[in-house]
Amino acid sequence: MQLLQHFKELTIHPKNSKELKGLILQLAVQGKLTQQWRADNLAVEPASVLIEEIKEKKEQLSKEKKIKKEKPLPLITPEEIPYQLPSSWEWCRLGTYIHNFGQKKPNKKFEYIDVASVDNRRGVLIEDLNIISPSEAPSRARKIVQSGCVIYSTVRPYLLNIAVIDRDFSPEAIASTAFAVLNPLLDCSEYYLYHTLRSLFFIEYVESCMKGVAYPAINDSNLLKGVIPIPPIEEQKAIVETVNQLFAEVEQLEEQTRARIQLKEDFVTSALLDLATKDTADEWSFLQPHFQTFFTEKSAVKNLRETVLQLAVQGKLTQKWRASRKLSGQDVEPAAVLLEKIKAEKEQLIKEKKIKKEKPLPAITEEEMPYELPEGWEWCRMRDLSYSIVPNRDKPKSFTGGITWLTTRNLSKKHSHIIHLEADKKLSSSEIKEYNARLLPPYSVVMSCVGQFGQSAVLDKEYSCNQQLHCFVPLGHINSFYINYLIKNGESVYKDMANATTIAYLNKTKCESLLVSLPPSDEQKTIVEMVKSLMALCDQLEQEIEQNTQQVEQLMQSCLKEVFEGN
Repeated sequence: MQLLQHFKELTIHPKNSKELKGLILQLAVQGKLTQQWRADNLAVEPASVLIEEIKEKKEQLSKEKKIKKEKPLPLITPEEIPYQLPSSWEWCRLGTYIHNFGQKKPNKKFEYIDVASVDNRRGVLIEDLNIISPSEAPSRARKIVQSGCVIYSTVRPYLLNIAVIDRDFSPEAIASTAFAVLNPLLDCSEYYLYHTLRSLFFIEYVESCMKGVAYPAINDSNLLKGVIPIPPIEEQKAIVETVNQLFAEVEQLEEQTRARIQLKEDFVTSALLDLATKDTADEWSFLQPHFQTFFTEKSAVKNLRETVLQLAVQGKLTQKWRASRKLSGQDVEPAAVLLEKIKAEKEQLIKEKKIKKEKPLPAITEEEMPYELPEGWEWCRMRDLSYSIVPNRDKPKSFTGGITWLTTRNLSKKHSHIIHLEADKKLSSSEIKEYNARLLPPYSVVMSCVGQFGQSAVLDKEYSCNQQLHCFVPLGHINSFYINYLIKNGESVYKDMANATTIAYLNKTKCESLLVSLPPSDEQKTIVEMVKSLMALCDQLEQEIEQNTQQVEQLMQSCLKEVFEGN
């Protein structure tokens, strides 16, 4: 049986544990966990005899007025039977199989069991129940419970607030009418009944009977009409023992998986911190052999991407590159010279009336500088590297032409190097003129300035866009992709800068005011090449994670098919 063979593989992902337990219960109530037990116990009295004895016992209790006489339940039709049972088992309606203790109005102090009293993960009551006097009793405190019965919440049954009453009470216990009280007879296992009520086929039956939207519920009548599989008493006990053993194994493997994931997370956190704070080249050499071992969760890869960007804009990815250039005597034009060239280029564009003269931004103070830059780098503001294009606020009313219209939906936080879109919405030349639409030139960089910050892209051709995007057009020898990395690395800063409105928004000045680190032109290119390579590595790690997840999911689906179709 695949499910039992592949426990370890299926618990690689903790979320599978719940599904695994569901499959175990389904195998249990199909008799597939006790096939060998039946082969070893051929002389066991069949469940058909047990059901007749239960009926006789209930008639006797009714005559003795210990329980109320029940209305007969309808016969089970072939359409109600969900799967084939072993020959010694029988289908039976839940109401035929159990009885309840009736109701009473509290007349002395009692322990009150309401829905909050159930630990639905473990299927037991909490230790400390409320002790209530008759005068304070809720109107729903009516149902009598005793040790050995199972209580089933009929209100919001999808929460599976089901518990075995495993102890005696002093004072007596009374449950809310939100519960159905189900008491097995003739030494039938209350734990087998509990597992049956939590099995997938019975959950599906209850869901088909639920009524109400705000408070979905199943009434007692429909609950008791549900059909359940009944094995002989001895086999019920064998099933419970096997289920408990398998559940314990699942929980042990689940705990091992959690511990393994936590160890990986601790290693990744420590390694990424060392990358950011120690000698990056040495730490990177140490980390590389461990990628496939430790970066097995998408959250870890996400952190790796963020660290790569942080190292890139701090100049730590290119430590060896600078050392090599210095050793070989190659001159590198410092970023300060590049900034002067950009300033001159801007002034020329203003003279030619291609861009507007800008109000000066505040000078950069030492307090603003978050870390020390390498030699040859400079702190500046985003506007110092580019000029901005702010789209019109009015959205075009028609789209018939050939210039693609961008919105925030076209961007993502992925570290794509370039965006290529052929959207349905396109503006013609006449529409561009009619709506005074702003055109964004190729290799400009767009970023979201509403809500989701850190979404940006380099454009591969001319586009137009709505007012939720801001566009930077690089000047001089500024690398568009480096600007893209600066924006993505500045996500948290942009969040802090955004106006505190219903939807966070960055105006033009704030977009342009982002403090950024500027390396020399040649180093920008090197940084872009390195980041591109490392992001490709991250893509590969994510693909491997996705493939592993799909393999486990395929294995789980195969097990599901075996359980539900191999009856």
